Amino acid sequence: MIRVTFPARLRRCSSRSAVEHGRRQIPIITSAIRSYVATLNSQQQAAVQTVDRPLLVLAGAGSGKTRVITEKIAHLIRQGMPARNIAAVTFTNKAAREMQGRVARLLDGAQTRGLRISTFHALGLDILRKEHRQLGYKAGITLFDEQDKNTLLRSLVNHDDGGFEIEQCDFYARRIGQWKNAFVSADQALVRCTGEDAAAARLYGEYCRHLQAYNAVDFDDLILLPVALLQQSPETLEKWRNRIRYLLVDEYQDTNITQYQLVRLLAGKLGRFTVVGDDDQSIYAWRGAQPENLARLQKDFSRLQVIKLEQNYRSSGRILKAANRLIANNSHVFEKNLWSDLGFGDPLRVLSHRNEQLEAKQIVSEIIHHKFKNGGRYQDYAILYRGNHQSRLFEQMLRENNVPYFISGSTSFFAYAEVKDILGYLRLFVNQDDDAAFLRIINTPRREIGPTTLEKLGAYANQRHISLYAACRELGLARQLPERSLKRLQRFSAWVEEMSAELQGSEPFAAIERFVDQIGYPAWLRENASTEQAAERKINNVTELLEWLKKLANRENTTQVSVADVIAKAMLIDILDRSQEDEAGDRVSLMTLHAAKGLEFPHVFLVGFEENLLPHQNSLESGTLEEERRLAYVGITRAQQTCTFSYCTHRKRYGEISECEPSRFLAELPEEDLQWPGKKPLDPELQKQRGKANLAHLKTLLS
Repeated sequence: MIRVTFPARLRRCSSRSAVEHGRRQIPIITSAIRSYVATLNSQQQAAVQTVDRPLLVLAGAGSGKTRVITEKIAHLIRQGMPARNIAAVTFTNKAAREMQGRVARLLDGAQTRGLRISTFHALGLDILRKEHRQLGYKAGITLFDEQDKNTLLRSLVNHDDGGFEIEQCDFYARRIGQWKNAFVSADQALVRCTGEDAAAARLYGEYCRHLQAYNAVDFDDLILLPVALLQQSPETLEKWRNRIRYLLVDEYQDTNITQYQLVRLLAGKLGRFTVVGDDDQSIYAWRGAQPENLARLQKDFSRLQVIKLEQNYRSSGRILKAANRLIANNSHVFEKNLWSDLGFGDPLRVLSHRNEQLEAKQIVSEIIHHKFKNGGRYQDYAILYRGNHQSRLFEQMLRENNVPYFISGSTSFFAYAEVKDILGYLRLFVNQDDDAAFLRIINTPRREIGPTTLEKLGAYANQRHISLYAACRELGLARQLPERSLKRLQRFSAWVEEMSAELQGSEPFAAIERFVDQIGYPAWLRENASTEQAAERKINNVTELLEWLKKLANRENTTQVSVADVIAKAMLIDILDRSQEDEAGDRVSLMTLHAAKGLEFPHVFLVGFEENLLPHQNSLESGTLEEERRLAYVGITRAQQTCTFSYCTHRKRYGEISECEPSRFLAELPEEDLQWPGKKPLDPELQKQRGKANLAHLKTLLS
């Protein structure tokens, strides 16, 4: 069993470099390879062809970073490196799928067999599944999501007299996550912390012990535990270095300290990696991202080569000029300057409004007028804001004008109660120590096992340091519960054991379908639904889930895949996506600036460009102004043709009207490239006529 002690010095084992492995098989680049490389610009070509030393590619917004990564994968394979020895990691399933699709267009299926393109956390899960015994885990590890994590923490707080406060559970959860991302163990946190942090540190240790007892890990453990294992087991480290002979990392600026440790360990002393990132687009410090990891590479890898991608293929020159001027106010380890040959483009407009209602009304009017005048599609327009609460008025105004819209971050399929219920059952069937799953489904549908029974069961389990399921089967529980309650728990635990055995049989998915009917779940959904239509929708969601799980099993490369592996994959996909696989279609996009990263639109409206909104008031108090500036930079560089800023002079906050100041970031933009229509207003009568005409025309078209 590996103990997570986090030694200061990393142990590294040498192995052959990727280029040595490639040269043995194909010593020269063929003319066919030259032809595909020739379609890249000179800096992109250099990034693709540099394989004999560690490489950092500083890729500005819209500079073709994904293409560089995928072309480099193809280049390595064409040079002779087996695809099974290449791994590319990024942060979202969507980005990984896009990368896989692009590689598939460059190479045939036989060439890419065994290629690993995944998220960081999927790679970590794979390591855990293969090395679980060394970490003291059994097969079928359960992955806790945030809800499971909070349920466990609340349970620990309620059953412990260690001075914890139930109202602080969200703080405890957040602090434990921050420690894991910073590679700080529970023992280290205890030594370092005082005040509120001291209570969180004590709970951190308890939380980790219970996770281990439940044979479970949380999202942050998917990186933390593999790093701890690779640090302390040279044999395991050597095995994974031989398996991954070349590593490519996308969105490197978003890595936290633990993820950096994983990259450093797998890359080895020779630095067999290419990392692609942009410190100007690092906007996730709140979840542990460390843009300093870019500079850390130079210290840890003396042979590091840096290549800058500065040609932008997305935006007009004027938009890039404004973005460059804004971000120049931040401190930089690496300087870069985006440029484009797409023409200089239109001025950047700045709109002022008396309040947020008028802001929403005018922005929607601007979209309608621009589309009517220039043609195009609704999907060409995006309204970007700092916080989700800003979307409501824009939604209302778009609906009033019959303009279709799409809000990024809609309800996740996995967030539906019926989906979580069935996954809860499956989690318990494959891991009886999963207390979060046990508590979710013990009375769904009802089994007349009340909260008093569960409280006594939980107290007994805590006292014995065992799971709730294991406690149900102990003789000592009879002294804590009345006979009727005990028998209900024993019947339930016996049924779980029976179902667990069936899922290990030859037809696990047939067994899953049987259990859904066996517990009367469809009837229970109908009984509790507000309408028959709502019940049918919920039942259809359950059917869709079961079909999807079958497809997930079929996509696994191995001939025999366990239900436990499928459930682990499903939980990871849920946590990473948290939104439906939905396309905006021909609709105006509404989203936060964070959600807009990686996207692009011909016409962008940046709304609420005010002090205390952007930059956010919290950033002014916590000294994180540079990250807010990077967020504004991300917003500007989403625009391809036009970029419009909008702010209010008055805004309602906490029930009162407050005066607002334009964002300081507007003063950092080149004045000669800004157009302030508010300073030269149209004739009121002309403005009124124009608005009426445009709305009438568009309503006629929409009707």
